Amino acid sequence: MFALLDGNNFYASCERVFRPSLKGVPLVVLSNNDGCVIARSEEAKAIGIKMGQPYFQVQHLHTTHGLVALSANFALYGDMSDRMMSLAAGMGPEQEIYSIDECFIGLHGVPDVTRRAHAIRSRIQRGIGISTCVGIAPTKTLAKLANHIAKDAERKPGAYLPHLAGVCNLAEVSPQSLEYLLRLTAVSDVWGVGRKIAKRLTEHDIVTALDLRRAPVPWVRSHFGVVLERTVRELNGIACLQLETQPPPKQQIACSRSFGRPVTDLAPLLEAISHFTQRAAEKLRMQAHRCGAVHVFAHTSPFRTDDARFAQSATVQLVAPSSDTTVLLAAAERGIRKIYEPGYRLAKAGVLLLDLTPNHQVQESLIAPEQPTGRDMSALMEAVDHINARWGKGAVCAGSALQASEWQMRQERKSPCYTTTLDNVPLSK
Repeated sequence: MFALLDGNNFYASCERVFRPSLKGVPLVVLSNNDGCVIARSEEAKAIGIKMGQPYFQVQHLHTTHGLVALSANFALYGDMSDRMMSLAAGMGPEQEIYSIDECFIGLHGVPDVTRRAHAIRSRIQRGIGISTCVGIAPTKTLAKLANHIAKDAERKPGAYLPHLAGVCNLAEVSPQSLEYLLRLTAVSDVWGVGRKIAKRLTEHDIVTALDLRRAPVPWVRSHFGVVLERTVRELNGIACLQLETQPPPKQQIACSRSFGRPVTDLAPLLEAISHFTQRAAEKLRMQAHRCGAVHVFAHTSPFRTDDARFAQSATVQLVAPSSDTTVLLAAAERGIRKIYEPGYRLAKAGVLLLDLTPNHQVQESLIAPEQPTGRDMSALMEAVDHINARWGKGAVCAGSALQASEWQMRQERKSPCYTTTLDNVPLSK
């Protein structure tokens, strides 16, 4: 048995915990540089705001519908997620954190799982003020679907049976009731069925989750592949996906940002690339890997039609795989100097670390060492990571990675970091 616990409208809910005046108000959270909508409250959905919609298209709703728009505060959301996940872990012996607001829980040996789900949901609401929904089923795909049912039954009265609101345990419903619930669910709402696949399935008269469940497995595999075949089997109660309590290591690590204002000179571009490289190197060491190549890119905005277009990238191979920030910074600088051309208004740049290998599997080069000093710098990197973990990102950094306001993101509507910055902790009056 699996449970999927999900925080409702998570980013918006985190903001409302510390600003109760936002409850009942249309609220959206904006992406980097306040460009587009990445989270919506139920009230914002009700007035027609779409996910991913550019902010300038909904600005007029401030005056007509009282819309409130906030810049994304990922430090706050990440910390609130950690708190929610720690409470959710009390539901069962195993936990897979699937995303910032979702986790799967293994329920092996847990008695009265529905009652336990209600208790954990209530504990999270009381403890951190985040509303959640829980779906329970014999497979992860069915648990995801049960979570969808629990959400819609709560926020859309009449969509599903009212007693399934908040917590939906498909293992407790009869086979006839399960078929009824699957018939009410569009195939596009099934986990793993994207828009394009849903359109193709509709062309074959597969429009509901029940239709997909009844589809012949050999036909699904021949027309759509093994991934959708696995989904069909899971809808039929055959567990094909197990919990991943330890996420697999990333095959590549990326760090990129859109600039707060166009960058035209090499100096601020190098500062931005250095900052991105340092952050990517921290992530690389966190998963105990080294990289064999550094890829850098920069481009102008595709939306500024009056600007001259520029989009270039370069890949710099390392002599030996490394996780040393100084080595990666030198490679990234070589790459960005190679592609840079004056006269363009750059809107975005980034770094990708490629050819990742675990530290214990790295084959060292017989040529000269990659470190400028010829020494192993791992102890220094470990000390830097420890200091930054203790005192915050950027407490210790390379001189070339100092942040400059010229390229930093616009976050004009960002709320305080209530739980991660001491000066921002709310005080009772």
